[in-house]
Amino acid sequence: MNQLLDSFGRAHSYLRISVTDRCNYRCVYCMPEEGMNWAPRAEILTYEEIGRIVGVVAKMGVSKVRITGGEPTVRSDILSLIATVAATRGINDVAMTTNGHTLAKLAPQLVAAGLSRLNISIDSLNRRRFALLTRGGSLDRVLAGIRAARDSGLTPIKLNVVMLRGHNEDELFDFVDFCAGHAEDTQLRFIEYMPFEQRRYQTVPSDELRQRLMARYTTVVGPMRNQNDGPAEGIILVESGLHVGFISPLSEHFCATCNRLRLMANGHLRTCLAHEDTPSLRDLIRYGASDTQLSEAIQAMVLGKPIGHACEVEGGTVFEGTMTAIGG
Repeated sequence: MNQLLDSFGRAHSYLRISVTDRCNYRCVYCMPEEGMNWAPRAEILTYEEIGRIVGVVAKMGVSKVRITGGEPTVRSDILSLIATVAATRGINDVAMTTNGHTLAKLAPQLVAAGLSRLNISIDSLNRRRFALLTRGGSLDRVLAGIRAARDSGLTPIKLNVVMLRGHNEDELFDFVDFCAGHAEDTQLRFIEYMPFEQRRYQTVPSDELRQRLMARYTTVVGPMRNQNDGPAEGIILVESGLHVGFISPLSEHFCATCNRLRLMANGHLRTCLAHEDTPSLRDLIRYGASDTQLSEAIQAMVLGKPIGHACEVEGGTVFEGTMTAIGG
């Protein structure tokens, strides 16, 4: 079997694709309130270019693709890209991360296009707080989207919550209660805040949340990792059977087992979330590179992947760029 290895022996089987840097929300930890410079349309990869890159990396050992943004559903005809990726030989899992704003309408169409699963971002269950954190988002629309995704069979649904010190960590048990009744097809995941460009908020370390849950519920501790769980280490709340995962890029670095690459909307293949220093695959394609040349360029970029990042819960080096342009 083909393997896309870096210089530390890590095999890369997972590609995250940001299809746009734009979003219909403006979450406080993801984008500044104003002043974003959106990439011009001509600089964004076309669906044909994305499909070609997916075909190349699939032959190199990539089997899982996640569609991200910005918000991927704001890009027109996103269903056609999902269908293309899902039909690519060697790709056996196609997922999407979304804010859920349009899911009530789109969920059945996403299934028909070939989407396997969904991660839905939801950082508060309080309508006013949700609107403040997203700068105008609608909690009711997201909740309707979650119901539609469940009804359409896009399960297990993973609900992603970014906890910010002093803003929403008081909702920890509210999220558990919200998910407990759907434990058979829903997983709750808490993600540490990752600072880009500058640190605007305080991270709530995963172990703090874990200890609060373990003090309140009967828990089984252990890794949640299967082929679809990524870096989430988790616990099971015995009373409800709910799986709760923790993604801890700052307090519990998982760089040593990182198997992911990030294709940015402008065609740069980001081999590490923290670093923005690779050439553009878009330019190679538009200059007439063959698939062999693309494959060689991708392998060279992966071989240059650093061992990890230096950002910590407090201190260290913040990540380069903006989250919305990278795709998380």
